[in-house]
Amino acid sequence: MKKILFTDLDGTLLKNDKTISERNRKAICNMVAAGHFIVPTTGRSVPGAMAVLGKTGIDHLLRYLIAYNGAVVYDIKEERVIENKTMSYEDVAYLFGEAERYGIHIQTYTWEYVLAKKDTRELRYYVGRTTTTPLVTEDIFSAMKEEPNKVLLVDIDDHERLVKFREDHAKWALERSTTMFSCAQYLEYCPLNSDKGAGLAFIRDYLGVDKESTYAVGDEQNDISMLHAAGTGIAMKNGVEETKAAADYVTEQDNEHDAIAEIIEKFILD
Repeated sequence: MKKILFTDLDGTLLKNDKTISERNRKAICNMVAAGHFIVPTTGRSVPGAMAVLGKTGIDHLLRYLIAYNGAVVYDIKEERVIENKTMSYEDVAYLFGEAERYGIHIQTYTWEYVLAKKDTRELRYYVGRTTTTPLVTEDIFSAMKEEPNKVLLVDIDDHERLVKFREDHAKWALERSTTMFSCAQYLEYCPLNSDKGAGLAFIRDYLGVDKESTYAVGDEQNDISMLHAAGTGIAMKNGVEETKAAADYVTEQDNEHDAIAEIIEKFILD
């Protein structure tokens, strides 16, 4: 029976230095050789995710990618987007205006670039950790060829400022956007009804795989939706408590010590 393992990247599949261990690599090779799928599921853009996956040496084993927290589903082999959810220019403009009013760095995306109005410490922090290319311009909308898939607020020093922003705009987001934290520094705004769980459900149905044959693993709040959507939801040992509470299983190992191999050996190749 074909199985699918949906895995977050940072703090899950990837070690802290953005590599993967040899044991994890071998386990992934074994599961793919047995006819199963492993699907990276990330808040990153498609080019950003593919850049980091290319350095792991497993990119040739992958067929599908979920990017932008479920807003985009990408067929790696055919190099085409098969699911695409976007945010309206009006909503993007609103979030930029509100973030600027709160004094919080905000950015959005094109296929090639991370777009920001100012070259800030937060932008450099993000770019340094995600293998992405920044484009700084006061007129971000002129740089866009189509509506974007995500808007991100970044605060390196004060998580509570992001919490307050989210709380203050909760009523607006209820009808306009899906919002979540991907880590303490990143507050994500994605298209309405777009999250990792929705991306998982799309691929599951696209491939005709039963829910019971789907497994999802992550470490952060933005992973919770896919843990709920999967037949078996798995939290990393190094994950936040909210994600662990949502999981059916918590790994014995962390992202530095072969947790993905543990999952594949226990659930996929059992």
